[in-house]
Amino acid sequence: MSKEKNKIPLDGVTLEQIVGSLFEHYGWDALGKHIEIRCFTCDPSIKSCLTFLRKTPWARKKVERLYLATQKRGWKVLYKK
Repeated sequence: MSKEKNKIPLDGVTLEQIVGSLFEHYGWDALGKHIEIRCFTCDPSIKSCLTFLRKTPWARKKVERLYLATQKRGWKVLYKK
């Protein structure tokens, strides 16, 4: 098998980069509406989100899925032009 088939989509992307990108794209309010977890809705900060997400696997998976979906939609928009 080739290396490209085995490549993990988030390989090389840190959790801090993921949260930062989502925050830049959505902002805290919209991010809290997409994923209803307290670290996005009550006094959010990158640092507090990272602390929570590192300790909570189910929440981290939701954030990673939203990040991948956002990246996928972004590429589709670029190629439609």
